[in-house]
Amino acid sequence: MEKMFCLGLVLGAVGGALIVANSYKARSLVKKSQADLLQKVDEMMDERLNAQSAPDKTEKKAK
Repeated sequence: MEKMFCLGLVLGAVGGALIVANSYKARSLVKKSQADLLQKVDEMMDERLNAQSAPDKTEKKAK
């Protein structure tokens, strides 16, 4: 059962890679999705960094 699942997963990944490699629309969709994902990750990291630095500033002002 697990071997068949792994085999299907590998074949699906190879098939998807072939489709993306040969299709301009699919390739541009993948690139656009990657750019959107990276932008969202950058925004989340900026929010977390700002949230972490905000308590530090208030602690220094309180002293």
